[in-house]
Amino acid sequence: MNSSQYRWCELIFVFFGLPLMAYQFRAQLSNWLLPALIILMAICAFLLLTDPHFKRFRLTTLGTFSAVKKRLFTFFLIGALFSGMLYGLINQDNWFALPRQSPLDWLRLLIVYPLLSVLPQELIFRSYFFHRYKRIIPKKSHRVILSALTFALAHCVYDNVMAILLSFCGGLLFAYTYAQSRSLLVCVLEHSLWGLWIFTLGLGGYLDSGANW
Repeated sequence: MNSSQYRWCELIFVFFGLPLMAYQFRAQLSNWLLPALIILMAICAFLLLTDPHFKRFRLTTLGTFSAVKKRLFTFFLIGALFSGMLYGLINQDNWFALPRQSPLDWLRLLIVYPLLSVLPQELIFRSYFFHRYKRIIPKKSHRVILSALTFALAHCVYDNVMAILLSFCGGLLFAYTYAQSRSLLVCVLEHSLWGLWIFTLGLGGYLDSGANW
């Protein structure tokens, strides 16, 4: 097996096989999703840092943030305003439920979510994915789409369609941002903005293995 074949096998196993296995055993793994994410992030980080071809500054600098910041913040503000009004009309009872009903949990989420959830996901699905499979998927646009697909598939463990749809849309956006900025930190910022908004608005219940839609 040559290196390209090995990387295809790795991609299929890690980004397709593992999520499908996790889905099959989602009930048993419900309390182990975060530890599993952290472990996978550690493995991916080790492989990146020991790869002489990987540019480590992509993990610690803002890259070409100036080229994406206007689009990033404008799109977020418009999307947050529109989704906030729409969700308020559809489900007023659950509108901003977390900050209203559990303000301390919401404040903890603002700190914990970017560090323990967003950072691992972005390192795995953007920094690692884009570098590791560049040789076998040379077109950046193809890596953007495949990154979004695998990101959505990873959320099948929550067993509801909304989580997969939101993850695919977010995955496209974050992958496109990474392709432009080549910065992990920029993607963490964007992902955190959207993710925290979703939880704040009241859509966080879909990221729960017990939710169905």
